[in-house]
Amino acid sequence: MHATEFLTQSELKTVPPIVVLFGGERFLKQQVQQLFLQTVYGPDADAHELATFLEGREAEWRSVADELKTISMWSGKRCVIINAADDFVSANRPQLEKYADNPAKSSLLILDVKSWPKSTKLAKKVQKTGEAIECGELKGAQLQGWVVSHAAHKFEKTISRQAGQLLIDLAGTSVGLLDQELDKLASYVGQNKKITNEDVRALVGGWRLETTWNMINGVRDGQLDMALVELNKLMTAGEAPQKLLGGISFVYRKIVKAVRISAKTRQLGPALKQAGIFPRDVGPTETYLRKLGRERAERIPELLAKVDLGMKGESSLPPRLLIERLLVELSP
Repeated sequence: MHATEFLTQSELKTVPPIVVLFGGERFLKQQVQQLFLQTVYGPDADAHELATFLEGREAEWRSVADELKTISMWSGKRCVIINAADDFVSANRPQLEKYADNPAKSSLLILDVKSWPKSTKLAKKVQKTGEAIECGELKGAQLQGWVVSHAAHKFEKTISRQAGQLLIDLAGTSVGLLDQELDKLASYVGQNKKITNEDVRALVGGWRLETTWNMINGVRDGQLDMALVELNKLMTAGEAPQKLLGGISFVYRKIVKAVRISAKTRQLGPALKQAGIFPRDVGPTETYLRKLGRERAERIPELLAKVDLGMKGESSLPPRLLIERLLVELSP
């Protein structure tokens, strides 16, 4: 089970004696840990005072086993959480396999590891008596869906998949950072139940995002001089060229999608809407594409890929010059 599915539960009916959290998303691991600890100790208890937290490289099996077998004076279960437990698992695999066969029913052992191959004897034993929860990185539609559901469950706000994707493009793919940004957005919109594209752009993007939008719109509207001035503002402020390229690519991916749809439907306006272009930008973008022409529009992915590869070392030109040349090539 993935942590995103596991965390949809408001409370746990049962707590297994062994839980393995595997993967690289620290935020998800912390959320799952918290749910288990709240179930064991109650929502108002100080779980960090009651549970035992150990680091994998320092933990010794004898001490861990003694802790798990000790009856707790303050609650129904004894909890031992071993962070960064990969080395601990490797060093104590036979002991863990034996323990997994007959774990202490009144204790909870949580192992926080990066890797957990399902084919090992230990993993198979844990599957029978405990639970392994994947806390890996979310990508693409899965991450987008998580943003939408997380906003609803934790903050009681609705956010469209389009606004969610915009948030991801601006804040990055770390679910911990996305949770923080959603928290700020929920406070920002106040009594409003909906987080809009405009809210995300205003709060998360700040002036740099607005300047990036102005730069892209300058290219679209045939105002190349203005676009280059906005680019200079961003570069002078220390904005990373790779991030600027990401902003340009975010907009032009939708334009490319509309071009491909319209090649089949022969209707550019509806294709732009279907591709996710913001309603207020549909008209100007349609005018831009008609000036640009289909042949040049179909070369946009090639232009973006060329700049991306150039920044990764395939060009001797500085990144700023690569972006300037890209803006010229995208101009109608």
